Amino acid sequence: MIDLAKTIDLSTTYLGLKLKNPLVASSSPMCGDVANVRRMEDSGVAAVVLQSLFEEQIELESDELDRFMTEGSELSAEAVTHLPELTGRVMGPDAYLTHIVKCKQAVKVPIIASLNGTTRGGWLGYARQIQQAGADALELNIYHIAVDPDVTGEQVEKQYVDLVQSIKKEVTIPVAVKLGPYFSSMANMARKLDAAGADGLVLFNRFYQPDYDLENLEVVPNLILSNSHELLLRLHWIAVIYGSVKADLALTGGVHSAQDIVKSMMAGARVAMMTSALLKRGISYLDTLSTELLVWLGEHEYDSIRQMQGSMSRNAVPQPKAFERANYMKVLSSYAAR
Repeated sequence: MIDLAKTIDLSTTYLGLKLKNPLVASSSPMCGDVANVRRMEDSGVAAVVLQSLFEEQIELESDELDRFMTEGSELSAEAVTHLPELTGRVMGPDAYLTHIVKCKQAVKVPIIASLNGTTRGGWLGYARQIQQAGADALELNIYHIAVDPDVTGEQVEKQYVDLVQSIKKEVTIPVAVKLGPYFSSMANMARKLDAAGADGLVLFNRFYQPDYDLENLEVVPNLILSNSHELLLRLHWIAVIYGSVKADLALTGGVHSAQDIVKSMMAGARVAMMTSALLKRGISYLDTLSTELLVWLGEHEYDSIRQMQGSMSRNAVPQPKAFERANYMKVLSSYAAR
């Protein structure tokens, strides 16, 4: 019997890091436990993105505050009323930096830190400390809700670009930007971030929308785990952006099966990140995904992951209009014909 693991190369690269496969654990409270990170490595994960360090949950000295990201509408971490309470334990900066050190000592896979800041001093200062702690890369978890009607889309975009440029001047480790899909021109925004120095783009951050408690008349957090349907939005934009930027592309949100991983790679992603699938199925599910991925590649006569990356991007398919307006009309007509 053929050993697929020896004949098929699952390796990929992301942020300049050589990974044994495209399976990456995305940022979540699960990654706040060293034992979980070790189990992820044992189950076949290629890299781990630690849970985010949230600046506004840390007591800051008043002189740290400035106007870098606070004019009009803050480029901030998740507002309390817009996010579920994922965990009752929040790591302060010292504990977070110690956690990076412990994870680096416990596993061999790359450890990517995640930072969610609110001020210039916080973003830059913590980025430097994260690098000093030994993180292999840094993911900027930018979660911006533009609620101020006086703030223009152009101003919002400039905040993102200025942030990336500033952090790239402070650290030498690779920097990825995790962002949401709500830009007027996503392809143009990707190009701007690429020009600003982003080494990777992570598509997309999930917008946690609050619900209403009608009995207590309160706005309450609401968490719904992802499903494979959410993959479609990510596939669309990665396929569109692929080839137009130098930055590596990572897909996050909706990765639940080996087929989802294959689709992510064909669209142009270097890695497929997941959390909900591991919460639903357990960390050991990573091993199942690796096996099923090998089987799929073997059955479809692929020798490597790299062979398929970008093969179904907008620039590669015979009908690129499938990613444009023409597809809208096609979908509507196909439904009416059923």
